[in-house]
This record gives sequence, C-alpha cells and structure tokens, in this order.
Amino acid sequence: MKVSGFSFVRNAIKYDYPVVASIKSILPLCDEFVIAVGKSEDNTLELIKGINSPKLKIIETIWDDSLREGGRVLAVETNKAFMEISKDSDWAFYIQADEVMYEKHLDVVYDNMKKYKDIKEIDGLLFNYLHFYGSYDYIATSSKWYKHEIRIIRNDKRIYSYKDAQGFRKKEDEKLNVVPLDAWIYHYGWVKHPSIMQRKQSDFNKLWHSDEWVEKKIEGTSSFNYQKHITKLELFKGTHPSVMQGYVNKKNWKFDYDISMNKETFKDKFKRLLLKTMGIDFSYKNYKIIKP
Repeated sequence: MKVSGFSFVRNAIKYDYPVVASIKSILPLCDEFVIAVGKSEDNTLELIKGINSPKLKIIETIWDDSLREGGRVLAVETNKAFMEISKDSDWAFYIQADEVMYEKHLDVVYDNMKKYKDIKEIDGLLFNYLHFYGSYDYIATSSKWYKHEIRIIRNDKRIYSYKDAQGFRKKEDEKLNVVPLDAWIYHYGWVKHPSIMQRKQSDFNKLWHSDEWVEKKIEGTSSFNYQKHITKLELFKGTHPSVMQGYVNKKNWKFDYDISMNKETFKDKFKRLLLKTMGIDFSYKNYKIIKP
C-alpha cells in the first residue's frame, strides 16, 4: 500500500498557521507528501523546506486572487497538489494548514486504509473533528461547526476538491462514498493571537467577497473580538498532539470564557432533541456513509 499526503499553504507565518505540525502529524503514514506553496509575503517556503524530509515534494504556485466566489481559489490550490501525487499511490491523505491529527490514531488510520484499499466502492475515509476556539482550552460545539469531514481519498482523478476545499466530490458533483473512522482531526484555525486573527479575517474574507463587502462587514479594529462571536463553547479536557505542544506552550494572549454563559439557540436545542430521541441528524454531510 502506498500513501501520498497533500496540502497547500500561503503566508503561513503571517497568519500563524501550524502547518509544520500539520504535515508532521500525518507524515509517518505517508510515502510522500506533496505541498503546494503559494507565493507568500513571508518566509513560508523556507519554513516548509525546513521540515527537511525526503518524503516532501514542494511545488511553488501563484494564487489567482481574482477567484472570489465561495473561496474557490482554495480548492484550485488543493487540486494542484492532488494532481502531483504519484500515480501508483493507493490513497491520498489531505490535511489543511490549520489541522493536526493526533498521533494516537496513526494505527487506526493505517489499518483502515489497508482494510479498504481494494474495495473500490469506497472513495474515502471520514474523520471526526474538534474545533478549538479562542485558545487551546476551549472547543466550539454549536451546530454551525462541522463534526466530520473527508480527509483520505482514493487516488482517483475523478475526485476533486469541492467549493472552498472543505471536502471532496467526484464526477458530476457526486458525493463520495465514505467509511467513518474512530480518529480525530484537531482544527486550530480559530486559535491565534487576536491581532493575527483580525488580520486573517480581513484578508481571507476577500477570497469569498468583494472589497466593498469586507469593508462593510469586517470590523475595522486591530484585535479580533473572540467573545463577540461565541455561540457555544466547552472546556477541552484532553491533551493535544505532541507536534502541537510547542504552539500550546508559546501562547501569548489571554482568553477566558465562562461556559455557564452559553446560550443555545432554539434551533440547536431542537436538533439535539431530535438526534437524542429519534436519531435524526441534520448536520451538513458532504458525503454518503456506506457499510462495505
């Protein structure tokens, strides 16, 4: 069995992406790792080269910043990396620059890739998600945060990155057939110093919207107000992946939240009730779960 990792990144230092940890977290499972490094305003290329792994294959790209509809440029960059993986790879393991897989799940993931390698009806493998918010001590748990997503796909070039690169589809917008894994991806995209988070909000919304929309909708402040955007948080009682420990230790801002102040919407309460009593899940699913 051959496995290729792939990802994309630009301005990782400017926006404080833990991309080195992201790559290292799945590198033990990969025979190669292809990363599309966009032309950056910082030393992102040197940062990636510093990983210094013979498995690493870097392709340098230039983002088309005119692609502002629905974050499409992110999918374009994802597809550039996917197209460069080895033709003889069985699986392609996708990880975004703010995602990290816990090392305790390496064996589970490997065993399932091996188990389903020759079952062609299975297009991908589905991961559970934890979304950290504000700091490394809180996770966001309202219904607006996706609970699962595809991160391993078959090396089938009919598959492509979908919309803003959150998930994948194939052929004519067909959802992928996937098997859920008992494995987790930790998402750290909302854990940054407030000044960096505000900069990211201002710049990244331009991948979805016009300058006029950004100017109108994004607060013109130097510091992101985490408290203002909270829906529902819970205290994180676990531990972080070992590759993230350096990031956790160097955290240089303060964020505290009293979880008793959570205000669950009626919509969320109703969804939770239906899930608990009737097993009905209204969460977004960009995939079809199958039992092989």
